[in-house]
Amino acid sequence: MPRPCKSRWVQAPPPAPFYRPDGVPWEELQGVVLSTDGFEALRLADAKRFDHETAAALMGVSRPTFSRLLAQARTTVATALANGWALRIDGGSFRFAAPSPHEDGHAFGRGRRRRGRHRKHEEGQE
Repeated sequence: MPRPCKSRWVQAPPPAPFYRPDGVPWEELQGVVLSTDGFEALRLADAKRFDHETAAALMGVSRPTFSRLLAQARTTVATALANGWALRIDGGSFRFAAPSPHEDGHAFGRGRRRRGRHRKHEEGQE
């Protein structure tokens, strides 16, 4: 069984969840769906000009995962533009994050998980 998809941190919802080409009647409109986490990857890499390492940390994923997400998002947007299709931003595996860094220095409220020995809940347990 594959590993479940890890939620990505997204700063805010997209300003407009739907884009459509001008002049195409609604009856003839075709479209593609861009995931919300894919939109966030595009925003961080292309609009904000963050390097992949920094953007991956902001989204709470590894750099290779961020690169795959970005490549898929770019393909989706290019397909919509090249074919004159509508683009709907929806879905994906994400959680909205707080806009300011937490006290531990992790952006968007990402905390560190402690690993190690668990404390015994009752005295006398071994």
